[in-house]
Amino acid sequence: MRYRRSDAIGTSLCITVDNETINNNTVTVRNRDTMKQITLPISELKDYIEDVIKF
Repeated sequence: MRYRRSDAIGTSLCITVDNETINNNTVTVRNRDTMKQITLPISELKDYIEDVIKF
């Protein structure tokens, strides 16, 4: 349900912070256009976002 709201307002990437974030220092990132979800370490998040939004 949270993803639908983000899709409706045009958010291209959604980052989910949950218990796994606390336990494993990971986040889940969902791409609105491809619907792909990946889980990655928080330390890699900045580089991942920069790669996705490159023109």
